[in-house]
Amino acid sequence: MQNSNISWTDHTFNPWLGCSKVSPGCTYCYAEVQARKLQAAHHTGPLWGERANRHVTSVDYWRKPLVWAKRARANRASQLVFCASMSDVFDDHPTAAATRPRLWNLIDATRCRDPHVGGLHWLLLSKRPQSIESMLPPNWDDGWAGCWLGVTIEGPDQAWRADVLREIPAAIRFVSYEPAIGPLASAIDLRGYQWLIAGGESGPHRRADSLKWFRDIRDACAAAETAFFFKQRAALHPGHDPFIDGVQYHDWPAAAGP
Repeated sequence: MQNSNISWTDHTFNPWLGCSKVSPGCTYCYAEVQARKLQAAHHTGPLWGERANRHVTSVDYWRKPLVWAKRARANRASQLVFCASMSDVFDDHPTAAATRPRLWNLIDATRCRDPHVGGLHWLLLSKRPQSIESMLPPNWDDGWAGCWLGVTIEGPDQAWRADVLREIPAAIRFVSYEPAIGPLASAIDLRGYQWLIAGGESGPHRRADSLKWFRDIRDACAAAETAFFFKQRAALHPGHDPFIDGVQYHDWPAAAGP
């Protein structure tokens, strides 16, 4: 059972709503647009910006991953949870700092420690790799099974993020090359990365991509033995043209399990 329209995950979960822009990939952030609607519905006040509010989601909403984990374990299966599509787990904000221990407890209770038992694989994607290490739980050690760390890298100027995350222990490290707004293959070192997601920008203000960028990063992933997932070309709506030269690339790391 899935609750996400994102093609590379089964579920999305947002511990809180709100973020701030840190790089060019944030310019036309889809989450900011959605946040304006939620802001009106929940009377939260502004949610975007360093000094803006962060709105912690409801108790009932926080119970959902427990249900997903229970179902997955009943089937001895694993499912993927993209955490914080409307925020950043490693946001340096007082509300985020106060809520992160609760999030770590939830992740620890539901994560897939053993593929024969099942559970959830939590995908924590950030544009703030320099903050990650100081915000991990005290018992992180060599990384938690079932908890993946990822960085968004939208072009060559952000390739340094991969170098920072490579030094942090993790069961799985991954890159989101989305929205792709510049060529990346020649700028990034994929050593230590098990997965890369690539895709063009969607929405009315989308920036153009290049099929060559995606061919090149696909080939770089193959050379590095990094699983490659191609989501889409740049278009008004998400999911448009999910092919490279007529081929669909929907690969996940082996750790994702059955």
